[in-house]
Amino acid sequence: MSGAVVDVGTLLPHAGAMVLLDRILDWDGAIISCAASSHRDGSNPLRHGERLPALSGVEYAAQAIAAHRVLAGGAGPVAPLQGRLAAIRNLRLFVDRLDDVVGDVTVSAQTLLVDGGRAIYDFTIDAGNRRLLQGRATVVVLEPEPDA
Repeated sequence: MSGAVVDVGTLLPHAGAMVLLDRILDWDGAIISCAASSHRDGSNPLRHGERLPALSGVEYAAQAIAAHRVLAGGAGPVAPLQGRLAAIRNLRLFVDRLDDVVGDVTVSAQTLLVDGGRAIYDFTIDAGNRRLLQGRATVVVLEPEPDA
């Protein structure tokens, strides 16, 4: 785990309310664990009407993975990377919605494979001892555009 406190927003290509994670709890070269409370926010940009569908948890996991890719890059916190979710597999939703979950959620991701700009992670989202969702994500980091 890095000893320095890192502002999650500096690691993501998102801004404002779209930064869904509050803080990084722990990380090393293989894992990251983050806390989030935005699932209870009535102005969460992923809400549909009065609800935040459990499927929205995939974006929480994607943000944890993006933060991990920056931190695990070895250069410390740097500019956010641009990336894409290439695939979601083995997704299991254990709840219908996230907005009614009391307390913070823990978003965790574990590296299974890194090959250049591609990576595969297993991820989970929990509230205390209760599993809310889990799955596997394949991500691709995009090469930065050359300066003109």
